[in-house]
Amino acid sequence: MPETLLSALFRIVVLLSLATSAISAQTTPSSSPLRVGIAGLVHGHVGGFLQQNQHRADIQIVGVAEADPKLASFYESKFSLPHTIFFASVDEMIEKTKPQAVLAYTNTFDHRSVVEACARHGVPVMMEKPLAVSLEDALAMQAAAQRGKIQVLVNYETTWYRSNRAAYDLVHENAIGDIRKVVVHDGHSGPKEINVEPWFLNWLTDPKLNGAGALFDFGCYGADLMTWLTDNRRPDTVTAVTQQIKPDIYSRVDDEATIVLTYPKAQAILQASWNWPFDRKDMEVYGQTGYAITVKRDSVRVRLPKQDEKLIDAKPLDPQESDSMNYLRAVVLDGVQPRGLSSLETNIIVTEILDAARQSAVTGKTIRLADKQ
Repeated sequence: MPETLLSALFRIVVLLSLATSAISAQTTPSSSPLRVGIAGLVHGHVGGFLQQNQHRADIQIVGVAEADPKLASFYESKFSLPHTIFFASVDEMIEKTKPQAVLAYTNTFDHRSVVEACARHGVPVMMEKPLAVSLEDALAMQAAAQRGKIQVLVNYETTWYRSNRAAYDLVHENAIGDIRKVVVHDGHSGPKEINVEPWFLNWLTDPKLNGAGALFDFGCYGADLMTWLTDNRRPDTVTAVTQQIKPDIYSRVDDEATIVLTYPKAQAILQASWNWPFDRKDMEVYGQTGYAITVKRDSVRVRLPKQDEKLIDAKPLDPQESDSMNYLRAVVLDGVQPRGLSSLETNIIVTEILDAARQSAVTGKTIRLADKQ
């Protein structure tokens, strides 16, 4: 073979190798630890986060913002956190510690102020569900995110359920036909009954700080799942009924709620409760030709045309979508674009549904979202 041809082939191989390396560098997840700050400690889920993630090699907690010194001291002592990482405000925490992302564990009402603070500093934020106590706040957060060019994510436990992803895939593969009815159950026996921390209970039972009671606390799960299943289609109508079955415990908020959503050819029933004997988070999806019923985190009962019902194990999730921190890392460090259950776009619609449900429960009327555009 002539040497000039050999040289040309060698150059081509080298160029292909460099191109492959460049592509690999763009798609390989980052191995660097994500520097995170925590905004607020009044949300009880912060304890679970610290217990599960404090010593993860890919997560580094660099700052905590909490205005209540007693609460800050409690968590500092319980988890042996350095005193030097605690600050009184989100702004000060961000300025001093330079986190790459902020995790919000405030009450729901304060989500807006956390997002606005993060937007001022250009820092992405992930909060515990739901996004906001009102559509007004949700839209203000969206505007702040756009100004600050930051990502805003919402963490739901059910986002990381393999069973929900399996149901979604069956719908989008048209395995069970077009959706006709979805029933979502989310709840437990009540926050006081399950012994949440007193600072958590205080705001969960405050209609200003939580938006409502079970209606917002658990109704958000079904609203999120249904919006995801319908590819972010807003429902035509929202109707809700709430009750205070235990007014001696929950005197200012509902403890029982049912939300009915209608679409042109489908209906969703979202059941949210602080009165069930056991905790549950599951979903029934009925299509024209089959159904999928989720069973806890990892299984789904499926019936297809001309087949008996089968209980199947759902396939594992993509590692980048297997838990909230992996997903946050993927968005912040690897440039993954948020979509679906955690995305701001989806959760604007979720908040609109919850806002309309609260209005419906108060007025006893069905709310048409088309009239609110």
